Amino acid sequence: MGMELIIQIIAGLLGGNAAGAGLKNLSLGTAGNSVAGAVGGGLGGLLMGMLGGDAGAAADAAANLDIGAIIQSVIGGGAGGAVLTAILGMLKKALVK
Repeated sequence: MGMELIIQIIAGLLGGNAAGAGLKNLSLGTAGNSVAGAVGGGLGGLLMGMLGGDAGAAADAAANLDIGAIIQSVIGGGAGGAVLTAILGMLKKALVK
């Protein structure tokens, strides 16, 4: 497991919990927000790497602790975690009705 993926998962976990705290009506609970955020963080970081161009170069840069790659991993992971948590929260809310 690469360093960039670990950063993305942690950032996603934080993003998922931030989304759950900020959008109380869409919260999945602490455990749900954490799991959705971690998964979304990994996916968000992957998508951001794909959009950014050469994912291999980004992975190499993150492995060498390049600050730009780390920032990209944090932003992609955090955003992905927050978005997936919000989407799952909306789905849960729609299904409960």
